[in-house]
Amino acid sequence: MTREMPPNEIRLPANATKPAFTANAITVLEKRYLVKDEKGNVMETPQDMLWRVAKTVAAGDLIYDTNCPIADLAGDFYEMLASFDFLPNSPTLMNAGRELGQLSACFVLPVEDSMDSIFEAVKQTALIHKSGGGTGFSFSRIRPKNDLVHSTKGVSSGPLSFMSVFDCATETIKQGGTRRGANMAILRVDHPDIMDFIKVKSDLQTLNNFNLSVAITDDFMEAVRVDGEYNLINPRDGEIVKKQSANKIFRQIVKQAWLSGEPGIVFIDRINAKNPTPNAGMIESTNPCGEQPLLPHESCNLGSINLSNMIENDAVNYQKLGQIVEKAVHFLDNIIDINRYPIAAIDRVTKQNRKIGLGVMGFADMLTQLATPYSSPEAQKIAEEVMSFIDQKAMDASIKLGEQRGAFPNFPESIYGRQNASIPVRNATRTTIAPTGTLSILAGCSSGVEPIFAISFVRRIMDNTEMYEVNPIFARIARENGFYSPDLLKKIAKSGSIQGYDEIPLKYRQVFETAHDITPQSHISIQAAFQKYTNNAVSKTINFGHNATVEDVKKAYLLAYDLNCKGLTIYRDGCRANQVLSTENTGSPEQGAKGQYAPVKRDRPRSLVGKTYQMTTGCGQMYVTINEDNNQHQFELFNFVGKAGGCAASQCEAIGRLVSMAWRSGLSPEPIIKQLIGISCHKPAGFGDNKVLSCADAIAQAIRQHMEGQNGLKNDSLASETMAFGACPECGGAIEYEGGCCVCHSCGYSECA
Repeated sequence: MTREMPPNEIRLPANATKPAFTANAITVLEKRYLVKDEKGNVMETPQDMLWRVAKTVAAGDLIYDTNCPIADLAGDFYEMLASFDFLPNSPTLMNAGRELGQLSACFVLPVEDSMDSIFEAVKQTALIHKSGGGTGFSFSRIRPKNDLVHSTKGVSSGPLSFMSVFDCATETIKQGGTRRGANMAILRVDHPDIMDFIKVKSDLQTLNNFNLSVAITDDFMEAVRVDGEYNLINPRDGEIVKKQSANKIFRQIVKQAWLSGEPGIVFIDRINAKNPTPNAGMIESTNPCGEQPLLPHESCNLGSINLSNMIENDAVNYQKLGQIVEKAVHFLDNIIDINRYPIAAIDRVTKQNRKIGLGVMGFADMLTQLATPYSSPEAQKIAEEVMSFIDQKAMDASIKLGEQRGAFPNFPESIYGRQNASIPVRNATRTTIAPTGTLSILAGCSSGVEPIFAISFVRRIMDNTEMYEVNPIFARIARENGFYSPDLLKKIAKSGSIQGYDEIPLKYRQVFETAHDITPQSHISIQAAFQKYTNNAVSKTINFGHNATVEDVKKAYLLAYDLNCKGLTIYRDGCRANQVLSTENTGSPEQGAKGQYAPVKRDRPRSLVGKTYQMTTGCGQMYVTINEDNNQHQFELFNFVGKAGGCAASQCEAIGRLVSMAWRSGLSPEPIIKQLIGISCHKPAGFGDNKVLSCADAIAQAIRQHMEGQNGLKNDSLASETMAFGACPECGGAIEYEGGCCVCHSCGYSECA
């Protein structure tokens, strides 16, 4: 093959494998991946798509040898894709061989402490999302809220306010009509605004286009261990703002994760200890799912090997696995060269380190074929053996490419170059365990290194399309062993699990464990086993049942740190209304159809512990009592106003009853504060920070004081939402403070008149 025959003229061989996509996979392909005309009509077949990708990526070899036979290589790549032995990340499947040509999934952008840097990052984010990528940011360099801004003599609004700008920009962009923007926001645990960051998603309508993670340092974890303090540091000047109890912050991280699944945590010091190019910069952030740590303006392209296809005669076929690893590394390295990067700086930095992220999917399916329970020590051993093999073969393939094409440009200053400069490594990193939600649908296998979510379940994708799926390996084994029946599958669909069904032999109940049959400790052990031989990080969700406690989550975080994981994401079932995967009744009898959590009011124990707060209102002294349960969750609220009677007293009692019912049904305090704070009446009391606008406002302020007492930090994040001086007693309009007096511009009322 020569340059006289360009890639577009290479034809798919007549005997090429025809991909056996399922009906669900075809639905996803038609909505998201296949080329369409201007009217939205599909213009290519799934086979055409795979050939388009294979020949485009193979053409990358022409950069190094204009006479190389890329037709053969394109055929090899195609067979690897069509057999579902390997699939690249979604942007590659969507854009290879098309006008856009942007093939990377993950990017990290720098955000410095200046308006120029912040809004340049917003612009670059828009370009990346338009091209189909996701972005990660560290907002740790932005000075804290209310810090001095020398250029204007004003005060900073802090990192959270700028995160909202990025969120709004993302909301307006649909990535090529196929993929919505995704962001990761990371804030260091020693940033002064860390408490606000941890709690920002108490309102689940906030920052919907962001995943949040706290960058945890080793010093912080050591302080947690000894119940000590650590320093909060102003990034503007490096000065220590205050010392903070590590356990108060850690407890809030854990509690918020229990409530909503966020924030996650990344062990940033551990990540930088494995940074292959420390002289090129420190790693501050990751891609949106947390598995790919990257330098500022660095990108990475990912791909996953289907482990369920690597089993032959009840054993791992390591010869086949090794061959797929070598082809996949070649494939991913070519993408770096043919990629059309949306920003010149990303082109430059990416090619300096040439990071790739080869991972796996179908691990749970591999275990079922090996008759090995996911939660067993044998499964952990298999995980280590398989990933160790992939990691070594990926390094071998990278060295082979380095000998042919040269090492990555930063190689001499990397940890590899310092160790042995005579062995040229092509790629600074080679392995990453990424989530494969959509890819696993296409390949018809389990996702990433996750356990089987459910034997049968509803899968929601994109525009709330629902897909009903049954695990194909279980269905095959059930038929072969005579216990398959539609009625059985219908019963299983209620919970997704097969535990407790005596008509299914015990050995199969043990092998076909689902995500909620497995303890968090076993989840983390598998993550740690893969992390041991993964250059970058492992994307894995640690599933908790709905009844898991805050203490359960805390133990998981500590275990992840002890087992040398690089981060952790937990999800307690039912803590969010919409789940990507759900059974008809997932995890808890308290949930309704389609996996949505139906709040159930908890019964009151005989005794509770609480605090009473005295608040001065225009109606007199108010006493607000807040009681908590044994897990330090707000349970009920009572209030009594000394001088109030009639309507005022009844309204205050009504507010107390509604707040109590909300808390007993699982609602967090923050939305209640947000709804009540700032409600004003004609008779406010107090001045400045002590001003109380109404009885409702007093209740909100008492709840906020209570939360601040728990967290050990003052929270002024909701103060800006209040009306400053209450309502006009004559017309109900807004009152403003002018010339030392309260006035109403609506009707002309003046308190001083």
